[in-house]
Amino acid sequence: MSVTLESPLLSRDDAAAYLGIHTQTLALWASCGRYDLPFAKIGRRAMYRKADLDEFIERRTATQTGAFD
Repeated sequence: MSVTLESPLLSRDDAAAYLGIHTQTLALWASCGRYDLPFAKIGRRAMYRKADLDEFIERRTATQTGAFD
C-alpha cells in the first residue's frame, strides 16, 4: 500500500527557515496557539506541511499596515 502526501512535510527547523523566523519563535507560536498554523506531531517532532505554510503566508499578506488587528 502506497500513501502519497499532498504536501511535503518540513521539520520545525526547516519550516522556521522557510518563514524566515527563529525555530524558537515557531515553537512558541505552537505552544501558545498565537496563530492558526497546523502541525503534525510525529513522535516527539513537530512537522509542518509546506502547503499550510504557504497558506499561512497568504493569510498574513497585507497591502497596508494596520491591516492586522
